[in-house]
Amino acid sequence: MTTEAPTPTTVVAPTALPASMTAAVMYAPGDIRVEQAPVPRPGPGEVLLKVAACGVCGSDIPRMLRNGGYVMPIICGHEFSGWVVELGDGVEGFDIGELVSVPPLIPCRRCDFCAKGEFGLCENYDYFGSRSDGAYAQYVVSPVGNLLKLPAGIDPRAAAMLDPAAIALHGLWKTGLRAGHRVLVIGAGPIGLFAIQWAKLHGADQVVAVDLSEEKAAMARQAGATDAVQDAEDARAIGGRGFDIVLESAGVPATADMAANLTGPHGHAVFVGIPHAPVTLEKDTFNKFMRLETSLHGSWNSFSAPFPGDEWRTAARMMAAGKLKWEFMITHELGLSELPRMMQQLGDRSIFSSKVLFVPNEV
Repeated sequence: MTTEAPTPTTVVAPTALPASMTAAVMYAPGDIRVEQAPVPRPGPGEVLLKVAACGVCGSDIPRMLRNGGYVMPIICGHEFSGWVVELGDGVEGFDIGELVSVPPLIPCRRCDFCAKGEFGLCENYDYFGSRSDGAYAQYVVSPVGNLLKLPAGIDPRAAAMLDPAAIALHGLWKTGLRAGHRVLVIGAGPIGLFAIQWAKLHGADQVVAVDLSEEKAAMARQAGATDAVQDAEDARAIGGRGFDIVLESAGVPATADMAANLTGPHGHAVFVGIPHAPVTLEKDTFNKFMRLETSLHGSWNSFSAPFPGDEWRTAARMMAAGKLKWEFMITHELGLSELPRMMQQLGDRSIFSSKVLFVPNEV
């Protein structure tokens, strides 16, 4: 593991906040500048957080290098934890210095879907790091309703990894996963590595991982996969007529077809990865999922009622209890000054990485 910044463990609430902070600001795709910016101030119902750690999501890479945000300039970064350092008017229930995790979707809480607790379908949502400033900065403002209280003793870095853990659990819960199932996980990035662990924790008899990278296949074995292979044919040889549950987290057209094709009779495939090219199902795949009456599920984010959902609370509890492993996934722990270079390296795949964490407030 490459460690270029200290691990955050605690914070002393400042008596006087600085006027400026270091932030990585995206002005346009590929134009990312680490510079000084004003420290934001919380309005009514908001809190100011001192960022403990912020992880790179796979969606950050195309956003920051090619696609841009909904508004620019913007501070990206949405997988984060932080310490409460200032309370806006009307905020209760949180203490200065308290560590929290922050679910990145900011629901409107007024539309019909929010009223039903289906926050992922919110029609007027906001989102850290793509619509509003995120946490590739020393400080960030959050609505108090987005703060997740954490079990005692949880590591701030683990708290910043609850988002991918909850995404994996949200997807698997759509499939009716239960003891005895045979599970295939396509893509051994952080979401896939958490999915492997969730499947084992739910009592799956067999958990197979597929990833082209032998290094990531090795991480899948470390996560608890019973088998880790590098192509569809090897997975097919293990799965026979197909798997009960397939979770696709790689987000490329070929693996979407693979997921549907390797799902067995009356099985469930759930799609978590976000492709950036048209997805085509081969004729054999289409005929197979019809003939075997398999179910294909879309899964976006990780939310349920009460917000942010049992996915988040379960993940936090399991991490704090040591039942959900996370530290082995961290390949890079960096200060903000390294962010533009790291994003370019992630974009051109010139380095091996799993979970990349930025620690903006290094001592």
